[in-house]
Amino acid sequence: FTQIPSQSDLFSWDTVGEALLSASFGVLFERLADPLLGVFFGEQNLDQTLLDKLNTVLLSVNAVLSDAEEKQITNLAVKKWVNELKDAAYHADDLRFFPQNLSCEDSEARVKLGKNIEPRLKKIVERLESLANQRDILNLKESASGKPPPIIPSTSLVDESEVFGRDKDKEELIKNLLDDNSQDKGIPVIAIVGIGGVGKTTLAQLVYNDTRVKKHFRSRAWAYVSEQFDVFKVTRTIFESVTSMHCNDTQLDVLQVKLKKRLMRKRFLLVLDDTWNENFIFWDLLSRPLKAGAYGSRVIVTTRNQSVASLMRPVFTHRLLHLSYEECWSLFAKHAFSASNPDEYPTLKGISEEIVKKCAGLPLAAKTLGGMLHSKVEAVEWRRILNSEIWDLPNDKSSILPALRLSYLHLPPHLKQCFAYCSIFPKGYEIEKGKLVLLWMAEGFLQQPNRMDSMEEVGDEYFQELLSRSFFQQSSSCKSSFVMHDLINDLAQFASGEFCSKFENGKLHGISEKARHFAFLMDQLDGPEKFVALSEVKFLRTFLLLRSANPGRCSASCKVVSDEWLPTMKHLRVLSFSCPTLTKLPDSLGQLKHLRYLDFSETAISKLPSSICSLCNLQTLLLSSCTKLTELPANIGNLINLRHLDVSETNLTNMPPGLGELKSLQVLTDFVVNRDSESNISELGKLSHLRILSILKLENVVSAEAASEANLKSMNHLRELVFEWTSDSRHVQNETEEVLDHLRPNENLKKLTIENYCGTRFPNWLGDAIFSNMVILRLNKCKNCTSLPPLGQLSSLQGLFITKMEGLERLDSEFYGHSGVKPFRSLKTLSFEELPRWTHWMPSAHEGEDFPSLQELRIKECPNFIGNLPKLPCSPINLVISPCQKFQALTDHKEVQEEKSLDEDKSLLAKPRFRPRMAKRGRRGT
Repeated sequence: FTQIPSQSDLFSWDTVGEALLSASFGVLFERLADPLLGVFFGEQNLDQTLLDKLNTVLLSVNAVLSDAEEKQITNLAVKKWVNELKDAAYHADDLRFFPQNLSCEDSEARVKLGKNIEPRLKKIVERLESLANQRDILNLKESASGKPPPIIPSTSLVDESEVFGRDKDKEELIKNLLDDNSQDKGIPVIAIVGIGGVGKTTLAQLVYNDTRVKKHFRSRAWAYVSEQFDVFKVTRTIFESVTSMHCNDTQLDVLQVKLKKRLMRKRFLLVLDDTWNENFIFWDLLSRPLKAGAYGSRVIVTTRNQSVASLMRPVFTHRLLHLSYEECWSLFAKHAFSASNPDEYPTLKGISEEIVKKCAGLPLAAKTLGGMLHSKVEAVEWRRILNSEIWDLPNDKSSILPALRLSYLHLPPHLKQCFAYCSIFPKGYEIEKGKLVLLWMAEGFLQQPNRMDSMEEVGDEYFQELLSRSFFQQSSSCKSSFVMHDLINDLAQFASGEFCSKFENGKLHGISEKARHFAFLMDQLDGPEKFVALSEVKFLRTFLLLRSANPGRCSASCKVVSDEWLPTMKHLRVLSFSCPTLTKLPDSLGQLKHLRYLDFSETAISKLPSSICSLCNLQTLLLSSCTKLTELPANIGNLINLRHLDVSETNLTNMPPGLGELKSLQVLTDFVVNRDSESNISELGKLSHLRILSILKLENVVSAEAASEANLKSMNHLRELVFEWTSDSRHVQNETEEVLDHLRPNENLKKLTIENYCGTRFPNWLGDAIFSNMVILRLNKCKNCTSLPPLGQLSSLQGLFITKMEGLERLDSEFYGHSGVKPFRSLKTLSFEELPRWTHWMPSAHEGEDFPSLQELRIKECPNFIGNLPKLPCSPINLVISPCQKFQALTDHKEVQEEKSLDEDKSLLAKPRFRPRMAKRGRRGT
């Protein structure tokens, strides 16, 4: 259904799994080079030659990894050697003599550690040396790189009878191809982006051979680009395709001059299929002769990588999605049953329906599996395919894994291990991006070459890179969650091998004594017997209990895991155990010295054991929705590496002293202000790296001077901020206004929420044009404020949400500001909800539209609002109206009784077309 996989795709397996080793070795080399390590060995009188031996043996085995990774596919002995090597690398990394671990150990602990380290390190070195000595026996070669087999390129020809479900995609592309309204000065590029095997080449072939396209373009050319982007070869292919002549030129300049003459003032269509190049210079060089073409010429590029498409500055990008189940089955049946009627084979048809589900809408999978079963008539053979993993299918007959694996092979090592780690998530699971980045950070996957970027920013870049390469797809139910295509999940499982395991569909996948990462869904936690197999896994690093719609009966398992199994897991780095029946944590938790990530969100715990404060490596502590939690440990300030502390939706009454010692803290939700002098808002002034902060019970800030001590104005990294007073508190208005005045944040702030503020006016800094980075502003339950500040002066504001402001009666010129600059020039979403006294909304004094970028306007439950609307943009907007009995602008005195939405331009507002809006819900993930 897509281009024919190249022979190199089918047989060149170098680097699969190598990333897990090369990335691990890179970390080990970096740590071994740390001078503090030598200092530790010297002060403890340890054998420093062991460090030299470890470094030498790592270099020795690293030299043959490429050859080993290629041979392990067909040689079980080599495969075993590679797995042993990975396991040894994990053991070396488990040693706690590295400087970042030593920094939080006292002198007595360092002496004890030194005595234990030497024999363990000696054992690891001996194991690695034994593996290195097997290189010759296994015939492993250094830097093996044989001549790559010839590549079979795609062509422009297509059998349309084998194509299903692409009519809409085809028509959308043709519409953009034939549109002559492009203002692009160069040759407009149209990109088709999608995962391997989804049918990008086939779609390009359909468009290329369409009668309308042939008629519209005077010249057409098809060039298969592939991984090795050779400007000369591609240029020659284009020339030969345009001229139908063989070309013997050997100089690029001569060839490009000839091509330019051939294309001069001709409207042409060029398809560049299977493009991988991310070097703009190559694309710029290739495109020079193309600029001679006539107005209306087009280039179609197919790629798996959004970054490649973006490099070419496309005027339109078409993200190609998978087929529906029905379309996928039709394609499968076309190849499996050929001209036969599937109904004549009821048993095979039933099995085929399950096989098609495994294809998960990927055309290449449907075509490949259908072709493999074409000559098979025995049900046992069909069931064997149904029950096989994609990597168990014969290499010479299946192109599914090779096609997908090609995307994996193009990843740098640090991204390969991040991707492989994702195999612990069940198929279809919605992964929350923010938490995934924290997990990667805890596992040590994030490299920080530029100290200006935080680890979280590095992780976000990693994720965006994987997303752009189609390894993730955005969830339809939540913008911050993502899913992996089922076959991409299979690819991750293949890459991670026996080191990642999971419970899925009631089955334990891939558990072995070498497993390091383990996950399962909460609704499968229905009995402690499921953890019997885990008792043999001694070096587990990750234990993830994943939330699901149905938490299941997990009380018995909770107790067994927390009291009996957990204390034995001395190497855990990640522990997520959000079991709602969990009421108490064992004191032994403090013995898990490697822990970097702890998630006990949505549990019934009322306090944390004090021993948790000895976890000096801890980076993330998530306790959200622990509604019975009333206090944090007194010595929490000892967690000097803590970066994320989430205590939102708990019942904390105050914060312990010493929070100001958490100098690495990036995220703090929620800081509960207490009147007591030992726990006050001044602690925040020491946390200069905060990026996300919410402050609760601000009524307990006793003076403006105390508010100033929070020093929010100097927090250059702060991006999201919440100010919240208790709704039923009786605080003095004047004091409240002064407090908010002195809580002025840094102008780099992007998101601000103010809730339950009881002052009658907002501070002067709110609406100040200096806050040019402000993107989202929410004002909620500010019941005494009668007007809004000059928010129109916030040049980057995209979302403004005003809710439950009982005192607000009208919006006038003050709302827009008096700076002379066009107000609200970036605002996309504007929402007014539950404003019982609001009556009038005056337009601005500026000429033209008041909200030029507005895309959505919501007015809900504003019973006294009588209009009129301001000068809205002429572009299509989404207008949502909820019961506003006196609102006349749209209905001419006719009552609007229910929420309605409108997608029309301004000229049609008098006769709206209403459509119901549907809310989608999905299974939320970690």
